[in-house]
Amino acid sequence: MRGPGVLPRRPGTPETRTPAERFDDLVLAAVADLEQRWADRLGLVEYAVEEVPTLADDWTPTSVPLSALVRGGGANTTRVVLFRRPLEHRAESHQDLQALVLTVLVEQVAELLGMPPEDVHPRYPAE
Repeated sequence: MRGPGVLPRRPGTPETRTPAERFDDLVLAAVADLEQRWADRLGLVEYAVEEVPTLADDWTPTSVPLSALVRGGGANTTRVVLFRRPLEHRAESHQDLQALVLTVLVEQVAELLGMPPEDVHPRYPAE
């Protein structure tokens, strides 16, 4: 059988969100929480999601990065980039993915602030 599993209420628009859109929603929720707590100390930080990391030619296959922190300078803003596919690959459920996204973001924000991750978010050690 071919065709949508759910007929859309409005023709031409999908009824369900794509996996990438659902992942973006997770990231936006976690970023909003962190921004609310640390906006005054973080300043201007750009958050981005990429499918997979771009690996250097000399990369050794010991691990795949889950995120990247690109410090800004001059006209460039600081960027925190999360890599969707490696994160999704490590999570067994939606709750695992939600916790992993929060953990990775907390670790990157902690690096930016020069603080331990436990001080950045109260749920960090529990998840």
